[in-house]
Amino acid sequence: MDALKNLAALYEKTFHEPADEIIALRGDGSERKIYRMKNPKRSVIGIIGNNMPENRAFLSFSRHFFQAGLRVPEIYAEDLDHQVYLEEDLGDFTLFEWMGAIRAREGFTEPIIRMYEKSLAQLPHFQIRAGQGIDYSFCYQHREFGWASMVWDVQYFKHRFLEVFYKKPVDMLLLEREFTGLIEYLITEEKDYFLYRDFQSRNIMIKNDEPHFIDYQSGRKGALQYDVASLLYDAKANIPEAVREHLLDFYIQELQKFKTIDVKQFKEYFYGFVYMRIMQACGAYGFLGITKQKRHFLKSVPFAMENFEILAGKDTIIRNFPILDAIFRDLAQDKSLREF
Repeated sequence: MDALKNLAALYEKTFHEPADEIIALRGDGSERKIYRMKNPKRSVIGIIGNNMPENRAFLSFSRHFFQAGLRVPEIYAEDLDHQVYLEEDLGDFTLFEWMGAIRAREGFTEPIIRMYEKSLAQLPHFQIRAGQGIDYSFCYQHREFGWASMVWDVQYFKHRFLEVFYKKPVDMLLLEREFTGLIEYLITEEKDYFLYRDFQSRNIMIKNDEPHFIDYQSGRKGALQYDVASLLYDAKANIPEAVREHLLDFYIQELQKFKTIDVKQFKEYFYGFVYMRIMQACGAYGFLGITKQKRHFLKSVPFAMENFEILAGKDTIIRNFPILDAIFRDLAQDKSLREF
């Protein structure tokens, strides 16, 4: 309650008037407490965050991106001694929610594809243009998506998902060797770019028919492919595979406005990062859905298994790792994982 009083006091100090309404908003997997604070003149978002490194990362990255002209929330005020800050209210509709209403009536239509294109057109601005001047010392988990970060992700998948849901015996020594082999391959891709880390449909807000971006505080240096993989293989968004391929090509065209790339090589690495991203997401579904008892996260599991099934039909780097390949195929065929 004291934290909420501190948030209300910061609002009044900043705008010289009180907030008439303070409405709690759902924060999904975040431990932050998020509020909409309103009076007849303005509506802002108030945050209570007890993770100080996360607060500092979000505030630093937000100011950097905002100054670079990117569509991120403006920071109005902060009181980190009391772990509170105020930011711009970007409205109620994430990309996921915005397209859900259209999709229910009309399917995955051209307006949805255009909004994804708008979102992807902004991504190289985060990764390359703004990413060049960002202060990576504020990265609070890992400073780059390198060896330690990838090991963390595969172990998260193993302990939080495989050990909970996979029913067949696994030779753990061989599995660990394949995890290492996949990481050794991915680590060779250039990673001197800003990696958003959670670039997906619930972290893109639609305001005035334009995408705006939130929740990049877990960002770090990394390869370009990871964020595209995050968006296109975002489980519950369930983008049709033909649309994914179109959007990947669209992103590559936008990317080449900033740098020349080898398209064939880019796509080879891309699918390796797709698997890495899906493993991380599955670990999160297991941890949040089972350990944290936030059961709604388990609703994403069937869509992740469908992604494994789709990927099984593609000739990707994972064919070089037969244990992992077999596990992903088994998971895709497990009917119980489609029932959440």
